[in-house]
Amino acid sequence: MNQVMVVPFPGRGHINPMLNLCNILSSHSCTTLFTVVVTEEWLGFLNPDPEQDNIRFATIPNVLPSELNRGSDVVGFLTAANTKMEGPFVEVLDQTEFPVTLIIADGTMGWPFDVANRRDIPVAMYWPMSASMLSVVHHVDLLESNHHLFVDVSERGNEIIDYIPGLSSLTVADIPTVYHSGGERLKGIIPNLSNIKANYILISTIYELEHEALDALRATLQMPVYTSGPNIPYSQSEPNPSSDQPIYLNWLNSKPPRSVLYVSFGSFLSVTGAEMAEIAYGLTQSGVNFLWVARGETSHLKEICGENGMVVEWCYQLRVLLHSSIGGFWTHCGWNSVKESLFSGLPMLAFPISLDQTLNSKMIVKDWKIGWNVREKMGALKRDEIAKTVRDFMDSKSVVRIEMMEWAKGFSRICQESVGEAGSVNKDFDAFVKDIAMK
Repeated sequence: MNQVMVVPFPGRGHINPMLNLCNILSSHSCTTLFTVVVTEEWLGFLNPDPEQDNIRFATIPNVLPSELNRGSDVVGFLTAANTKMEGPFVEVLDQTEFPVTLIIADGTMGWPFDVANRRDIPVAMYWPMSASMLSVVHHVDLLESNHHLFVDVSERGNEIIDYIPGLSSLTVADIPTVYHSGGERLKGIIPNLSNIKANYILISTIYELEHEALDALRATLQMPVYTSGPNIPYSQSEPNPSSDQPIYLNWLNSKPPRSVLYVSFGSFLSVTGAEMAEIAYGLTQSGVNFLWVARGETSHLKEICGENGMVVEWCYQLRVLLHSSIGGFWTHCGWNSVKESLFSGLPMLAFPISLDQTLNSKMIVKDWKIGWNVREKMGALKRDEIAKTVRDFMDSKSVVRIEMMEWAKGFSRICQESVGEAGSVNKDFDAFVKDIAMK
């Protein structure tokens, strides 16, 4: 039996899509074992399905700061992920039972590629963000030569960037925050793509969504580039009729079609306590039904939110987004959330916080025209402005909303057709599997 070692970056937004990728690849080859390498802490979080015959997990010690508080020291966590994991991974590699024919590693870490190159093992770079983000990272030298790298957004945020191959015109404020002023502290921590030697690249996107960026990358990168699709658990999005429904789904069942705003700001970098309070008061004041996932904040927020809102610690996000009562998504614009919203055909209130989220927000609002940027709409995050924005966004009679819904439905069709038998994602998967001769 052949073995593929899978090395995700230790974060939920990276691990989840990589596991979905493994599920798809494993269906193409029942004679290949996929071994996912995670920390002991992460294995506890994942609670993997023991019935998956050809997907297994190997653990390394907890050499990183805990996932539970990694947001308190982003630089420290990134440094640890890029310096502390290599040695334990090599030990796992040395002790493996079956020959490793391929390593699939997250492109935000450089060391797995060094290990693969030293061992002469073919390696695929998995990119869990957008193709547009990869193009920005790949062409960071253009930002530097045009004096747009690490500049103060408050002073120069409106300056136009129109020279990155495959990307429509954007502003300095739209580029990932790691390249804003202050991002210098991450220089040397975030891998330089020009130093990564891979045999293949898999990008978690769909050709029809980002064809210009993908075409540009394929023209400039010296290796095959494949789309791996949304890498979301769409095959598991239907609830099991024999199991008890979660309380939040029963609550959604009681609401009219497209009347509920789903709110979630991700699991890592979040908003301040003061902003959370203003959002809570604003949502309540709006009179709009809302379901809000707020980890660790639920008891306080429940006191503020009235009868029109439900606050929960966790939910099955894609199942919620596909529910008929959901009419929009207020999101931090993490790439996984954006893909799930696109798949579900929902307009978005974009609320980018950090990293690639500013670029994703720009695509949602300016390129795809299926959302509003909350910060641009209201300036200061005040409850009255929040209430008005939410009411306007969810107004079913609004011409602007009707147009956004139509565009969103179109993107849903694109996403769902792409993962069909004759879709672009399946074609790329077939080509990738053939290329690596995984039979």
